[in-house]
Amino acid sequence: MRIRTAGVVALFALALAASGCGGDSDKPAAKETPKAAGGKLVIWADDKRTAAVKPFAEKFGQENGVTVEVQAVSKDLQTNFVTASQQGSGPDVVVGAHDWIGNLVQNGAIDPVQLAAEQKSAFNETAVKAVTFNGQVYGVPYAQENLALIRNTELAPEAPKTIEDLVAAGKKLKAAKKVTETLCLQVGQNGDAYHIYPLYTSAGGYLFGTGANGDYDPKDLGVGKPESVEAFKKIGALGEKGEGVLKRSISDTNSISTFTSKKCAYLVSGPWAVADVKKANISYDISAIPGFAGGKEAQPFVGVQAFYVAAKGKNKALAQEFVANYTTTPELAVALYNAEPRPPALTAALDQVKGSDPDLAKFQEAGKNGQVLPAIPAMAAIWDPFGKAEAAVIGGADPTSTITTAGKTISGQIK
Repeated sequence: MRIRTAGVVALFALALAASGCGGDSDKPAAKETPKAAGGKLVIWADDKRTAAVKPFAEKFGQENGVTVEVQAVSKDLQTNFVTASQQGSGPDVVVGAHDWIGNLVQNGAIDPVQLAAEQKSAFNETAVKAVTFNGQVYGVPYAQENLALIRNTELAPEAPKTIEDLVAAGKKLKAAKKVTETLCLQVGQNGDAYHIYPLYTSAGGYLFGTGANGDYDPKDLGVGKPESVEAFKKIGALGEKGEGVLKRSISDTNSISTFTSKKCAYLVSGPWAVADVKKANISYDISAIPGFAGGKEAQPFVGVQAFYVAAKGKNKALAQEFVANYTTTPELAVALYNAEPRPPALTAALDQVKGSDPDLAKFQEAGKNGQVLPAIPAMAAIWDPFGKAEAAVIGGADPTSTITTAGKTISGQIK
């Protein structure tokens, strides 16, 4: 794909004016080559995405006479990006999760992406919603993901309709010494808000309310309210001093491996777990995470991975062109899927791969009523207090006082 020179000129003019967004790319003042607009594009991504993006980035550079460097940042990519951006040493493009957006915008680290209406319509609607903040699109989504229930069909041939059904089936398997754990849902010593969220919502809890426009409202905090107390009572009943289904000993380091070693029949995880499950030669199926009997539907978070344009990059015009008109191609989306199988956000790419991967449709079905993971800055205050409250309650702490205290802590951190 060749760069659309007129678009580069208009975006280059925007960069010179330091506006970062807006403008009319259909009416450029003059034509200019990509080299004249700056000849180097630096992209940051994690290890897996770096491997997938690199050949496409190099092709983009070769076709347009510019140098493209794809650099892997293995740890703390978001934090390192914000710090580098503030120091003027960051990349032009960064690849990461959509729930970074609120923090990145608050820190002035990313610019809106200029997408035409027809480009937006080519993506899954939920994915576009996820990368939209304050009415503007801040990233190009390439994949979306959500949790589901993965079960060993040799041990559990039928999908449980409720958590109570799952617990009953798991207890029978434990009594027969076929498994050692009822459920592999990662908790760890500090909790895991992401993985417990489906059960929290089924029991009536919520994090943030929504405004009239559907956006999350940081002023309406659900943590600490009566709904959250009732939800944590149900979660605590599944804990170590209750049913023994949820345990702090099951963490991010062993939940998948406990399942693949056939020590439990049920695993709550995402598409990233499937490769290990297949490698272990386990017969498996994927279905929605069951909720509590008589409760609401369990709603997992829906997350999106996206490309962002750095607000303080040295070549914003080229970055806008690469993100808006190159990462929106099915070829790149399929390559990223092949690097790590997560459902592509681009409809054309999903259509290409779903025929050979039936798991994609099952994950999508499991997440069809999920909630977009909040990308508002206030979400950063949720993770640690909520997770620690979860771990404490699962360990036997009083649900009412524990989640009420967590709510006060979170409220105090939200500005």
